[in-house]
Amino acid sequence: MHRKIAGIIVVGVLALGTWQGAIATAGTCPVQLPQGSDPVTLEPADFVDGIDHPYWPMAPGTRWVYRESDTKGNAQRVKVTVTDRTREILGIAATVVHDKVTEHGELIENTFDWYAQDRCGNVWYMGENTKEYEDGEVVTTAGSWEAGLDGAQPGVIMPADPQVGMTYRQEYYAGEAEDAAEVLSLNEQAQVPFGHFRDVLLTKDFTSLEPKVLEYKLYATGIGPVLVVGVSGGSDREELLSFDLPST
Repeated sequence: MHRKIAGIIVVGVLALGTWQGAIATAGTCPVQLPQGSDPVTLEPADFVDGIDHPYWPMAPGTRWVYRESDTKGNAQRVKVTVTDRTREILGIAATVVHDKVTEHGELIENTFDWYAQDRCGNVWYMGENTKEYEDGEVVTTAGSWEAGLDGAQPGVIMPADPQVGMTYRQEYYAGEAEDAAEVLSLNEQAQVPFGHFRDVLLTKDFTSLEPKVLEYKLYATGIGPVLVVGVSGGSDREELLSFDLPST
């Protein structure tokens, strides 16, 4: 399952209604959420420049550093940076986010994720280019995909107005990337090295490719994801260590 971490920005939030179902376009708000392998049609004119979702804002230059650890004491450092670059996918200018994972200073994973926000406020996941390394050599690019290529479909990584009980596809590339999520709560708490947060959004993340794997992800308003906890199929914990805003 992919890592998804993001940053902070002062935002004006659209007033949106209740969400349901599986999607077509963002021409009318609210938009229905994609499910499973359902095909979607996205219109470039329905997308805005930049991403300012309160639970997942991505201002270029923002950086987060995380520690991912397991019960055996193994630890990896995850650095995520929102670049000032975009990639055109399905005619949409998607924000490029760089995700770099190291262990004892050695590169383990290098990923570029692509996100875009529609005018209703949904943050769409448009694909990723990921490489895993051993001894400095690329050993796999499994999990890489791009919406519109080889049957891959975009998904929603964060609904505009999350409500308890919502389910949605985050990505779809048959046999490679089939993550989904369900909103469990809007008023949790989270304690990580970077700080303590209230009124936290909690989601349950899962994939049909690994039915025994289940993660809980917690998102703080104005910060983005602050904590990821493996609750089945592993016991990894990814927590926010530091956070840097872009220079003005």
